[in-house]
Amino acid sequence: MTEPESPYLVERMQGFGTTIFAEMSALAVATGSINLGQGFPDEDGPAEVLDAAIAAIRDGHNQYPPGIGIPALRHAIAAHQAKWYSLVYDPDTEVLVTAGATEAIAASLLALCEPGSDVVTFEPYYDSYAACIALAGAQRRVVQLRTPDWSFDAAALERAITPATRVLLLNSPHNPTGKVFSVEELELIAQLCVEHDLVAITDEVYEHLVFDGRHVPLATMPGMRERTITISSGGKTFSCTGWKIGWICAPPDLVNAVKTVKQFLTYVNGGPFQFGVAAGLDLPGSTFRRLAAALEEKRDRLSAGLAAAGFTVLPSAGTYFVSADIRGLGETDGLAFCRSMPARCGVVAVPSVAFYDDKDAGNPLVRFACCKRLDVIDEAADRLQKLTP
Repeated sequence: MTEPESPYLVERMQGFGTTIFAEMSALAVATGSINLGQGFPDEDGPAEVLDAAIAAIRDGHNQYPPGIGIPALRHAIAAHQAKWYSLVYDPDTEVLVTAGATEAIAASLLALCEPGSDVVTFEPYYDSYAACIALAGAQRRVVQLRTPDWSFDAAALERAITPATRVLLLNSPHNPTGKVFSVEELELIAQLCVEHDLVAITDEVYEHLVFDGRHVPLATMPGMRERTITISSGGKTFSCTGWKIGWICAPPDLVNAVKTVKQFLTYVNGGPFQFGVAAGLDLPGSTFRRLAAALEEKRDRLSAGLAAAGFTVLPSAGTYFVSADIRGLGETDGLAFCRSMPARCGVVAVPSVAFYDDKDAGNPLVRFACCKRLDVIDEAADRLQKLTP
C-alpha cells in the first residue's frame, strides 16, 4: 500500500494516497468479484426514510438548508438521544448536522487540536482517523485492541496519554473489529478523560447495529456529558451510506468550536436527505431492532462460511464487519492475500493491516463486510471454499 510521494502534497499528508477501500473496490469491479471489502449495503433501508427524502425533493427543499441543519432533523436527533440514552440536548445549541460522520470527525479534530497535539485512539482504527489527525497537524498515539477478544491493556491506555494530549477518539461499536466497548471499559476511559482534562470524540455510527451486549454512549458516564462530542450518522442504520448525513451532540461551546470549522468545509449538504433521516429517527424501536436482527443473521451466515473455509473468525458484537485470521489457511500476509483473492476465488475483502500502526499485529487479519444480501453472502461463502488448503 506504499505509494510514491507527491511533490505537491504537504509532508504531513504523504502516505495518504488511494485508500485501501478504493483499491479493493476497483479490483472487485475489474474482476467481477463479490465485494465484501467496502462497507456499504446492497439493499435500501426503510421505505419511510426514502419516501420522506423523495417528498422533500418534490416539495422544493432543494436549496441550502440552515447551516446547523434543518430544525426537523435537529429536533429528531435530540429526541433520539433522550429516548435511547436519557441524554438531553438542546436542538438549537447542542446539535450540529454534518456531511456524514467523517466530516464531523475531521471538523472536531481540526477545531480542537493544535499542531503538535496528541490524539489517543485505539488500533486497529478506521483509516480516516489517521488522515484527519494528520490534517490537524496532531500526532496519534494508539492503544492496541488485542486478538482474540479485542481487549486492551488499561496501563497502556494510561501511558498513551501525555501532557500534549488534547483528545481521546473512541469508536464504539468499533470498525473494523466489531467490538462493543463494555461499561467497565467505558468507565475507565471516562475516568482518564476527567483526570487528564481531555475532550472525548466518540464515533457511534453503528449504535443501532449491536448484536451482543448493548451500546452505551461514553457521554452517559460520570463527568463526560460536558466533555464529549458524540458523533453519529443515518447512513449505517438506514442503509443510506451515500446520503452522508451525520451529526454531533455536545455542549454549546464544543458545538460552536466544531461549527466554526465545519462551515468552511462543506458549509451544508443533503437538504432533502436530512428530512429522510429525520423521519428515520422517528421510527419505532421495533424497526431499529428488526434492522439489527437482519444484520445479525448476515453476520452469522458469513462467519459460518469463513470458518468452513478455514479462517479463524474473530468475535464481532456489532457493525457491518467480521474480521478473520488467515494463518489457518497457511497465510501470513493479509495485503497479498486480499490482492490474490479475486483470482483465487472471486471474492474481495480488505486487509486489516491498513488500520494498524503495528504492522506485525495487523498482517494476518482480514476484514469482511457482512452488510450484503443473504444470497450474496451464501455465494461468497461457497467461493471461499476454494481457498481451503
